[in-house]
Amino acid sequence: MKWTELLSAVGTEPLFESGLLLVGDVDRADVTRQLSRWVASGKLVQLRRGLYAFGGSEARGRRAPAPYEIANRLVPGSYVSLSSVLARTGLIPEYVPVTTSITTGRPARYVTPLGTFVYRHVKPSMFWGFETLGLESGGRAFAAVPEKALIDLLYLDHEATDSAYLVQLRIQNLDRLQLDVLEKMAHRCGVERVRRAALRIARMAADEQESYAPWKAAKEASR
Repeated sequence: MKWTELLSAVGTEPLFESGLLLVGDVDRADVTRQLSRWVASGKLVQLRRGLYAFGGSEARGRRAPAPYEIANRLVPGSYVSLSSVLARTGLIPEYVPVTTSITTGRPARYVTPLGTFVYRHVKPSMFWGFETLGLESGGRAFAAVPEKALIDLLYLDHEATDSAYLVQLRIQNLDRLQLDVLEKMAHRCGVERVRRAALRIARMAADEQESYAPWKAAKEASR
């Protein structure tokens, strides 16, 4: 296989599966050999077996894949959630360098040249509450809505339901949460400790709104 043939097959996509190159009457050994050579030379980056991105100068002028896109492609049938979504939506203040996703498959961790990706396992009955996001990079990816990202955290990390943990997490901008949706999701989860933690968060939101009210009133009066 020639480099021009690969570019023709992949088009403008920033990520591709090697299976795309193995359709029809092709020499599979030659394709595999060439992919290995291009990875060794830095023209391609191998993210996992069978999944590649463009590297070095070959990536210039091509849309860069966003971490959410890469996460979805590394483990098909997964969605980004937990602290990755909470940070992106401003519900926690910290920058989160690891992209964390939910899957019904095995837990996994991929350390790649384009980032670190962690996958947490849930039972199929918990695999809901996500949407398709349009990303700044121009791509699209499956990610939890903010309320489900919080439910996933409470469900998977037992200590997350403790009041001290919630304070340590420094949840902020609670006005961005739909508290009725959070409550319904907590009930759907069917775990009592998650439901109790959701109620604590609702009280935290009420306290935050109450403390914000005088400042808001003063601002309105000054107009």
